[in-house]
Amino acid sequence: MSLSVFIVFVAGIIGSNLSPVKSLSTLPVATIVVGTAVSVIPVIRLMSVFGRKKVFLSACLYTILLISLCIFSITKEMFFLFSFSSFCLGASVATMMQFRFAAIESVEPEKRPSATAVVLLGGLISAFLGTEVATLGKNYFETDFVGSFVLLAFLFVIAFILMTFFQPAVKFKEQVDESKRSLVEIVKQGSFIVAVCAATTGYVVMSFIMTATPVSMHVMDGHSLHHTKVVLQSHVIAMFLPSLFTAIIVRYIGLTRMMLLGILLFFISVIIAFMSHALTNYWWSLVLLGLGWNFLFIGGTNLLPRSYNENEKFKVQSINDFLIFGLQALAALSAGWFVFNFSWEVVLLSVIPLLLMQLVLLLWWLKKNG
Repeated sequence: MSLSVFIVFVAGIIGSNLSPVKSLSTLPVATIVVGTAVSVIPVIRLMSVFGRKKVFLSACLYTILLISLCIFSITKEMFFLFSFSSFCLGASVATMMQFRFAAIESVEPEKRPSATAVVLLGGLISAFLGTEVATLGKNYFETDFVGSFVLLAFLFVIAFILMTFFQPAVKFKEQVDESKRSLVEIVKQGSFIVAVCAATTGYVVMSFIMTATPVSMHVMDGHSLHHTKVVLQSHVIAMFLPSLFTAIIVRYIGLTRMMLLGILLFFISVIIAFMSHALTNYWWSLVLLGLGWNFLFIGGTNLLPRSYNENEKFKVQSINDFLIFGLQALAALSAGWFVFNFSWEVVLLSVIPLLLMQLVLLLWWLKKNG
């Protein structure tokens, strides 16, 4: 999970140094999200043929090779090759995102929020690893951040070793042909619509603002790299730390109310960021942004299984992740353009309509289901 944090932290900064056009600085950040979106369905199909473990192990080796390509592109100052490398790394992210479904499928329905939360707690470590290896390795070599990528590759060597001990709880099989319901019938369900929209809104708003943050803070406002790192670390911690308590929150207030709380936190995050460009405003805004994402994403992830039967999970999970990461890709791709051509304030205001629509949808779902 350190890979995503690492790329968000350094790719925009590297992009601002290499890009021929400043508004394209966050392109490498956006391309990893695009790569994730287009890789979701192929990755799940590979798992259905070869099993989860082989794909997880292969993804580690694949990532190490791509990190070498990133290093080459940075040393040769080839911006678009670096962006392409980042795009290919999206397949690694898509592979690792399947951990949460592996966890959900291994437990009883009432334990799903806890299982999802435990998996996502890995993000707490990634918050430190991703940013620390970036800053520790920045000046190891003549070219900035080459050492950072070397350290990142070392993390994936460790991940490969750890993954050899992985044993799937249940055999993952593709059972699409056994499903008697059409995809249209499944998609029309309220549970599917609310689950996908909640997770997608969480990812789109979070990604849009988070991707623009390093550029706005470090490149445009002149905050130090250290302060930018602290803000992003705090953000990622806030994304995953609530997972320790999510199951308890769901037990007391339910999934829908937890997702409504996530929307409220997003609104407060936008207001705080809009008030000032001070370090404390960036920090509080990104922390609340992380909390809001956690409640929406875990809520949507755990609501989704209510919309499909066991023999329909492959196609529903594929569509779910494709929509989430496809729209997230658009958000990440446009973040740099918005912040450079307009302003940080425009970035913040542009997410308000999406939050309002999600709020209305969740209130409707709450009224319908109590």
